[in-house]
Amino acid sequence: MPATYNILIMGASYGSLLGTKLALAGHTVKLVCLPAEAELINTEGAIVRMPLKGREGLVEINSKKLPGKLGAGGTTAFNPADFDLVALAMQEPQYRSPGVRELLDAVVKAKVPCMSIMNMPPLPYLKRIPGLDTDACRDCFTDAAVWDGFDPKLMTLCSPDPQAFRPPEDKVNVLQVRLPTNFKSARFDSDAHTAILRQLAANIEAARFDTGSEKIELPVKLKVHDSVFVPLAKWGMLLAGNYRCVQKDEMRSIKEAVHGDLAASRAVYDWVVRLCISLGASDRDMVPFEKYANAALSLGSPSSAARALAAGAPNIERVDRLVQTVARQKGMHNDVVDQTVTLVDGWLEKNRKKA
Repeated sequence: MPATYNILIMGASYGSLLGTKLALAGHTVKLVCLPAEAELINTEGAIVRMPLKGREGLVEINSKKLPGKLGAGGTTAFNPADFDLVALAMQEPQYRSPGVRELLDAVVKAKVPCMSIMNMPPLPYLKRIPGLDTDACRDCFTDAAVWDGFDPKLMTLCSPDPQAFRPPEDKVNVLQVRLPTNFKSARFDSDAHTAILRQLAANIEAARFDTGSEKIELPVKLKVHDSVFVPLAKWGMLLAGNYRCVQKDEMRSIKEAVHGDLAASRAVYDWVVRLCISLGASDRDMVPFEKYANAALSLGSPSSAARALAAGAPNIERVDRLVQTVARQKGMHNDVVDQTVTLVDGWLEKNRKKA
């Protein structure tokens, strides 16, 4: 195995978090993003700030000062065939955008293994779940056709559990981590491709960040699991928290969505866990509700999906609708989930009319 890998990351928001962790571990990373973002990242570095247990304030990591190399460019700047791994770190609706769509086609042609860190599992990944009718899931996607060329064997899903945001008062090359949990990836179909993930995970685990006065271990690791169901543990969190930020006329924080009525949140969460188990997941693939509810206490603003709707987005990732659709295949339904889907539909309809 090579000592270092070349990794292409499509998307520079969450992408810069994964990218700086990989560059800290000595790898070469290229981020695909908008021209203004790329220019800032190339001149000033990608800057990630994160909290550290037992330490005051935030630790600031600048990609310019790391052992590996991190650069950025637009959709035509890189050839996917030059990379060992592609990470998909944009929001699902963005993959049909001009330029992005063509780059995704080039990834398909290059037959490079792909790790998605979207909340919305790409269709080729859903095909790896035994017994799922993926054709019935197509209308949950903004444009399902962009995924049609992919070989499911070359696609894996990584749950983006760390919570991060771009502070509005800072430049677009700055990302702030609110909840420094781990990225949890399922293995690839192939042992050789899975070995790349395990090597990256081991390198991230071993890496230490030089503050100038000491070398410290940073949170946010990459964990690789054999079960295809581990990343689906995020579904319960999204349905009990993120999508329930969406109210009829306003948005609320994730903390409020979860803790405003803890019993209702637990009921939705447990229902989603039962759905995952009916698909073939085991209890140990899932995250206990208490652990999630505790983490939600630090999430004092609305989810990115809720913020996008409030800002007038005509499309967002529809994990809410996907979970509802998959549940129907299992003869399951949940009133709160149905109500959430209806609320999100309503906001999207309103936003599309305005647009």
